[in-house]
Amino acid sequence: MSNLQLGLAILGGLVLAAVVAYNAWVTRQSAPRTARERQVEAAEPEAPVAASDADDRIEPVLGDMPAATKPEAEPTLGAMVSAPEKRPGLDALIDVIAPLALEAEVSGDAVLAALPATRRVGSKPFAVEGQNETTGDWEAPRAGQRYRALQAGVQLANRSGALNDIEFSEYVVKTQAFADAIGAAPDFPDMRAEVSRARELDAFASGHDAQLGFTLRARRAAWSPGYVAQHAAKLGFVAGALPGRMVLPGSEAGQAPILSLAFDPQAAMADDPEQSALRELALSLEVTHVPRSEQPFVQMRQVAQALAEAMDGVITDDAGQPLSRDVMDQIGADLESLYDALDARDLSAGSAQARRLFS
Repeated sequence: MSNLQLGLAILGGLVLAAVVAYNAWVTRQSAPRTARERQVEAAEPEAPVAASDADDRIEPVLGDMPAATKPEAEPTLGAMVSAPEKRPGLDALIDVIAPLALEAEVSGDAVLAALPATRRVGSKPFAVEGQNETTGDWEAPRAGQRYRALQAGVQLANRSGALNDIEFSEYVVKTQAFADAIGAAPDFPDMRAEVSRARELDAFASGHDAQLGFTLRARRAAWSPGYVAQHAAKLGFVAGALPGRMVLPGSEAGQAPILSLAFDPQAAMADDPEQSALRELALSLEVTHVPRSEQPFVQMRQVAQALAEAMDGVITDDAGQPLSRDVMDQIGADLESLYDALDARDLSAGSAQARRLFS
């Protein structure tokens, strides 16, 4: 073999090796980032941040989060959040309520046996309550208790709309059948007045309902479900009841989650989730369900920024447009006005009445 042929053979081998190495690098860059990669990165020292970058970002103040939101261990995607909360009682602010006059004391067992099969009237919740003789509080009927006073109610409005004439008539029929079964006489309010009240309440609710959402999109490499879960857990999130959903718990037991984080449930349920590629996740806030005192929008901004920085993502709206600081500031100002309006109507965000109305 001549020197020229030998040189060409060596050059060809080097080119082939370079092509193979490049293809391997491209494959690695396009693969979803996994939880194991995150652990390796965590062991490496962080690169210094330029002063100009530090001035433009929102620093997450996670030390101020309630202790209940800080995880003691890594989450599992199938874990549940918390025990269901006690059902809130009827309230004249958002319910039609009919007192049921009893001929004699009635047992809780008899009341339970006479309850209608369904607890809905059209699209509205229906409920019967008895007054506890010891505490004087109204409660859902319980076996072993005895009641001298009962009442039946239906919700005036929810996200399905206002109580209408047909639903009110169904409520009357259902309540009368229950009353007949236990020997009670219902005293129904005027239908026209209650339907009018329902429409007014629905109009208020429609103008003051708010559900916010940020989308976090990967800039370059995709993420695996485990990679997302471990970063979210560092910020206090725990696994939700559904695959692909995590929540940031409130500071009190039974309170609605402050924030929800969701990604493709099919990726979470895959045979090998670490090979599933996620390119975006959704961060959402049910404004009317979370108390103002939790500062939920402040936490939402901090969490979004922290996740974007840690996972090399960008924060956008649903249409994919990046959200600037000015836009977020305006949203925060609008929310303060919304909170004021809800407070003035005795429907403060996070209250039992608000959560029922905006559901």
